[in-house]
Amino acid sequence: MRHGPVPARGSAPPDPWRLRYQGFDPAEEGVREVLCAVGNGYLVSRAAAPESRADGVHYPGTYLAGCYDRAVSVVGGRTVENEDLVNCPNWLPLTFRAEDGEWFAGPASAETLELDLRAGVLTRRALVVDRDGRRTRLTQRRIASQAQPHLLALETELVPENWSGRLEVRSALDGDVSNTGVARYRGLTSRHLVPDGQGVDPDGTLWLQVAATGSPLRIALATRTRAHRAGTTLPAARTDEVRAGWAAQVLALEAVQGSPVTVEKTVSVYTSRDPATGAPLRAARTAVQQAPGFGDLARDHALRWTELWRRCRIDADFDGIGTVRLHLFHLLQTYSEHSVDLDVGVPARGLHGEAYRGHVFWDELFVLQLLNLRFPELARAVLRYRHRRLDAARQAARAVGLRGAMYPWQSASDGREESQQLHLNPLSGRWLPDRSNLQRHVGSAVAYNVWQHYQATGDLDFLAGTGAEMLLEIARFWSSSAVYDPRRGRYSIRGVLGPDEYHDGYPWSDRPGLDDNAYTNVLASWVLARALDAVEALPDYRRDELLERLGLGQGELDRWQEVSRRLHVPFHDGVLSQFDGYERLAELDWADYRRRYPDLRRLDRILEAEGDTVNRYKASKQADVLMLFYLFSAHEVRGLLRRLGYPAGHELLHRTTDHYLRRTVHGSTLSAVVHAWVLTRSDRRASWRFFRDALDGDLTDVQGGTTAEGIHLGAMAGTVDLLQRCYTGLEIRQDTIWLDPRLPSAIGRVNLDLRYRGHWGIALSVDRRSVEVSLRESRQEPVRVGFRGSSTIVRPGRSHRFAL
Repeated sequence: MRHGPVPARGSAPPDPWRLRYQGFDPAEEGVREVLCAVGNGYLVSRAAAPESRADGVHYPGTYLAGCYDRAVSVVGGRTVENEDLVNCPNWLPLTFRAEDGEWFAGPASAETLELDLRAGVLTRRALVVDRDGRRTRLTQRRIASQAQPHLLALETELVPENWSGRLEVRSALDGDVSNTGVARYRGLTSRHLVPDGQGVDPDGTLWLQVAATGSPLRIALATRTRAHRAGTTLPAARTDEVRAGWAAQVLALEAVQGSPVTVEKTVSVYTSRDPATGAPLRAARTAVQQAPGFGDLARDHALRWTELWRRCRIDADFDGIGTVRLHLFHLLQTYSEHSVDLDVGVPARGLHGEAYRGHVFWDELFVLQLLNLRFPELARAVLRYRHRRLDAARQAARAVGLRGAMYPWQSASDGREESQQLHLNPLSGRWLPDRSNLQRHVGSAVAYNVWQHYQATGDLDFLAGTGAEMLLEIARFWSSSAVYDPRRGRYSIRGVLGPDEYHDGYPWSDRPGLDDNAYTNVLASWVLARALDAVEALPDYRRDELLERLGLGQGELDRWQEVSRRLHVPFHDGVLSQFDGYERLAELDWADYRRRYPDLRRLDRILEAEGDTVNRYKASKQADVLMLFYLFSAHEVRGLLRRLGYPAGHELLHRTTDHYLRRTVHGSTLSAVVHAWVLTRSDRRASWRFFRDALDGDLTDVQGGTTAEGIHLGAMAGTVDLLQRCYTGLEIRQDTIWLDPRLPSAIGRVNLDLRYRGHWGIALSVDRRSVEVSLRESRQEPVRVGFRGSSTIVRPGRSHRFAL
């Protein structure tokens, strides 16, 4: 099926709460392992078969939030250092055999894999036939507990269909793992963990501890494996197998034809990073010894998912709503209440794989807009992650001779720049300089998130405590970066990269970076203005404290005002230029390249392999200038440009959109989200096409192999937010919820619940005739709701309907 969870071939239309695969397809296995992964914000575990090993088809991987390790590699004669999200010990290994047959190693017959989004349970069903023709029906259920985040559990039911006799089950913990999940990284150091002890306790508890090679990190696992028939514990002879990095036990049971045997494997995971833990190994052993059975674990886990779905209610009458829920599901598995106290950011590829080394980019710009109106406490935790790294950002700015805070394009454990120095073009086999660290606009994304969180929550304590300090230091960085150009009588920001990422320098210059990227400059102007607003919003005593702490005087604030109004923004042919000098670039022969290369998403690699460079052409990987119209309404963009002294008519959006749309290859999954958003007001059919493309991004692995390396979390959140804010026209500004719906023709209604400034239950219902806003009864203040230029007050326990 093109859209929504994939049904089995020939089945009825899929349940929008279930993702189902039938049969075994080695080429699809990596995608299935990612999309059917289970997690809880503390960890995520890929949906690899328990009997499998990393073999080029399967890739058992479990990733713990914030658990990184640093390693040195030699590439092309150069020494490079990378910090990776560690693939932690494999908790899954479980296999079985009948009598003295071979251990089941897969694949099986008649195999189905089904992920229940509502309850957070992965179920696998299969028929296993060994060499002697003995048939065993296999059913496995797997969870990563949302109720007890350190616990994972696997329930395996085995039904001998045509045999009776001895059944052996082997359960293990495997610490012999590496980071080999991304092919282009395999020439780099991949071993991050070494054995630090393993064993079996007298009660049968297996345990394993590993230590990271380049950091103080230690990870401990303990597991309990039990067998029962219809709830009655089965006697089993136990044989232990222990060696460095491996702890296993074999249970020998009596199986009876047609009678199910259920094996429960419960695993606890702790690390030396966990708060209130002490020794991780002791904590892991205690947790698994005290853990309830699978049924109770699954019940409590499902209850937590029920609570999450209640708070995430979003319904729309179109066939892709199941995929929207799948995207929400993976967002809540990556970042949840269990992430809040871990000092972790939002990894661009979730906790589902090793692409981008598990680093944090600007994708939170797409995620936090969703969280602000659903789980503001989670959004605040992400911003605290950034605040803890404010000093590192200050040091980075000083290192390049600037003031304020320069946040890194890629962040991980301690806030230093983690962008790689080299990247491999697999088409040419060449390692090339990587200049992506020049994407200074990531700081503006942090500032934007600070201000939007304040607008959505009205949390002045957050702004006064941490938010304003980040906002002011980012503004100071932009003011320090701006250089006065007397020829123009304006300020320039030089040597940066925009969101496009293709253009990292001018073809006529050896100097890296570009000058006056329009997105960077307009957003820098906005940051400077909002920083001044934040100063005014703070209580007098806190304002004085913060200005004194930062050494901010009136002279510097006056400069912010001046720079914010006089930054240079380039134009050409009546459209916003991507950067200064863009009009000098050549036009690509698009017809020729589309004929020779059906997929141009990695046009940069294609041109480099041909001995050319994308820097020569007006060609974009993804939305750059158009990002302005994603973050701000067309009215706001015109206001920002007019504040800078540039005329900006109503036709600017249409001309600019048309220009870049014809020259963009959408090499990032985020691009479809942005274009769907921008086109909503001008071409709803095109907006809908991009929305469906964004829905398909990971579900159909549109980029050909990237989904198996991890989900695209920003794009997943962006699709949900298109329903939540874009198509409803929802904006938070001027202490008001503004609405201006533009539903695509394929959607007749959207219903959702929001949290806003202390209100836990604001119901929004949009259809073709009206918009209705309803507030649950509470003691909170009334809410001002605006609709197309006018506004009204809605009180708790009341509702208001606007006619379209």
